[in-house]
Amino acid sequence: MHVILPDGTNLELPDGATGHDAAAAIGPGLAKAALAVRVGDEMRDLARPLADGEQIAIVTGKSGDDHLYVMRHSAAHVMAEAVMSLFPGTRFGFGPPIEDGFYYDFELDAPITEDDFPAIEAEINRIAKAKAPFERSVMSIPDAAAFFAERGQPYKVDQVEELGRQGEADVSLYQERDFIDLCRGPHVHHTGNIGKVKLLSVAGAYWRGSEKNPMLTRVYATSFPSQTELDEYLERIEAAKARDHRRVGRDLGIFYFDEAGPGFPFFLPKGMVVVNEIQSALRTELEAMGYDEIRTPTMLSDELWHQSGHYDNYADNMYFTEVDGQGFAVKPMNCPGACLVFRSTRRSYRELPLRLAEFGHVHRHELSGVLHGLFRVRAFTQDDAHVFCRIDQVQSEVRSILDLTERFYARFGFEDVRMYLSTRPEKATGTQEMWDRAEEALRLALGDREYGIKEGDGAFYGPKIDIQVTDTMGRSWQLGTCQLDFYMPERFGLTYTSAEDTEERPVIIHRAITGSLERFIGIVLEDTGGDLPFWLAPEQARVIPVSDRHAPYADEVRAILRGDGIRCEVDARSESMGKRIRDGELGKVPFLLVVGDREVETRTASLRARHGDVEGDLPLDGLAHALRSAAAGK
Repeated sequence: MHVILPDGTNLELPDGATGHDAAAAIGPGLAKAALAVRVGDEMRDLARPLADGEQIAIVTGKSGDDHLYVMRHSAAHVMAEAVMSLFPGTRFGFGPPIEDGFYYDFELDAPITEDDFPAIEAEINRIAKAKAPFERSVMSIPDAAAFFAERGQPYKVDQVEELGRQGEADVSLYQERDFIDLCRGPHVHHTGNIGKVKLLSVAGAYWRGSEKNPMLTRVYATSFPSQTELDEYLERIEAAKARDHRRVGRDLGIFYFDEAGPGFPFFLPKGMVVVNEIQSALRTELEAMGYDEIRTPTMLSDELWHQSGHYDNYADNMYFTEVDGQGFAVKPMNCPGACLVFRSTRRSYRELPLRLAEFGHVHRHELSGVLHGLFRVRAFTQDDAHVFCRIDQVQSEVRSILDLTERFYARFGFEDVRMYLSTRPEKATGTQEMWDRAEEALRLALGDREYGIKEGDGAFYGPKIDIQVTDTMGRSWQLGTCQLDFYMPERFGLTYTSAEDTEERPVIIHRAITGSLERFIGIVLEDTGGDLPFWLAPEQARVIPVSDRHAPYADEVRAILRGDGIRCEVDARSESMGKRIRDGELGKVPFLLVVGDREVETRTASLRARHGDVEGDLPLDGLAHALRSAAAGK
């Protein structure tokens, strides 16, 4: 057999060779340094056999993200051992590495709190200093289930039995010191190689993500190879906390949540300014591109959701009710409504592409444990559009959507834009031929753009292009999507009359630019720390009268600016001028205008700009233009 190395060369190996055999065949130094082997997109234990023709890469301590993955996986085991040592009788569940760290789920007689972190970290350090090796063993499914049952670990028994139901005959276990865990691996050589560990937070998590199961305590942590790297990460975390959109949104009066509607955001007046400005910016783009805007009902009959396929694939995330004995569902997506609009009248090829946009308010049932500010809510607005077109129009339509996406993101300072083609998932509808045609159409539409592949990550009805941005803190967010759908037109019997007077089936392109408007606003608030660009700021200018006698003039300045389209307020409180200026700065107001005796006499306003070196007295005549010019850096 042979395997393919990263440089494209073939490495000949005997049948049944393992990752460790491959490392040894390359060189004894590599065999000693090897921690794991990457096979395609999967990280594997060195003891697992390789298959003929697989592409492999040996993972060592110099393998960047792959090394971090293995190191953090091992650190998770050490953290679990530390918790078991300090809290006897703990039952443990899952403990995987994740982006920027790892977590482990525990069931304890008394929940862990952050007050327990120093003791747990001290125990982790003690275990690390022991440099105990990670040792792998294999057990049959029955033996492993009995092994964990004897040790009072019901969640491990559940995991073992689930693997048995999936057809596994044996499972692997890893042991360091007296701690033994069910695990596929891979791991570092010994506990001294887990890096510098820091516990971060605790949260609740249902076993296997189901609210029908027990709630466990999830401990989040991270590790880095050096203390310097860990300190740099912790500094970034503190910066992120200061920018947390929940805090920023509350401080700036953008949105809030009420216990009367968990997961349902309330947008305050300033928040609605932000919502409306984003929608207005999108509408301007869409009007120029020939889109028509529609609005479809929030609640539609059960039959429609059966017809669309959402009921079969999405029922657990939907809200249902009954009206006059008929079943209805609150829409989790806008697609079926758009299909009904298309079907509402006879369509001709001359109308295609028909671009229907909708700022649709949708509702999805999310577990309470995963709700997170505007990032994970139960009600949100999709800046949705459904383009009904012929197959020969797909490429040009998708390209225009991608161009729009990049152009729109640039308005918010998002310049690092990455695209990914997501292919057929395991739970998919339609034929393989249909999927092949759809995926090829999107590949052609991407053209010369660089893009990655997300195997099996498409929607249930078709492949898609997912679009991600990177914020000022280096975090990646998925925002837009462009999905190609041959399936739903068939389910809804959608047709148009061709030039040859035949009935033909259109293709649907589902697309969103912000994805969820609420989530997008949360991302923008964290990216900017609430310091929104001038055009988006809820309050663009604030007039501060020096004393009560200057308040009438301050009102006049406000009226002039509002008349010229500037969002302006007056702060005439009895507080000191210094405090009012400070409050304006904390409120992230782009321009503060101080007015006193001199300004009243000269018909000016004294400008304090939040950014740049623009300051001084500005005449009231043309004041709005001066502020806009200053905001644009002119």
